[in-house]
Amino acid sequence: MSLLTEWRDFAYALDTNQKEGQLFWANYFNVEQGIYEKILAEPEVVVEGTVAELAAKYGTTISLMTGFLDGINESLVKENPIEEMEETTVVNLGFDKEMLYKNMVEAKAEWLYQLPVWDSLLSEEKRKELYLEQKKSKTVVKEKKVGRNDPCTCGSGKKYKFCCGKA
Repeated sequence: MSLLTEWRDFAYALDTNQKEGQLFWANYFNVEQGIYEKILAEPEVVVEGTVAELAAKYGTTISLMTGFLDGINESLVKENPIEEMEETTVVNLGFDKEMLYKNMVEAKAEWLYQLPVWDSLLSEEKRKELYLEQKKSKTVVKEKKVGRNDPCTCGSGKKYKFCCGKA
């Protein structure tokens, strides 16, 4: 079984209404925040290594590192092969900062997209722009329904009910 499958089977099976699940996720979010603080502090450095090496480097378990890699993967310049990932798989953390910021907003991870280190990476205006762009991307806009007596949308000049609205 791959590391990713093990991670997802374990982590997402925990009941967040139970103390064990709450403690697990609180610990995970602390670990995640710590890793982000370190990699965002040096955005020009692309961190590379095996999953086991990165877990050791950031002082966490291979399981939690796998969860972190799962979360950041879509924000990377070059995605990692997370589906087949093993402890010896070489991965990288070369992220696109704008994509990462938007993905944090999408995940509603306030504790991540409000980290003070973002001040040195993106201007406040840019962060606001990315925030709004991400929020608007999930907004469903219903088109105005054509009324029976409105001009037809095909441009014929007839009423809709006598043109394209005929049943």
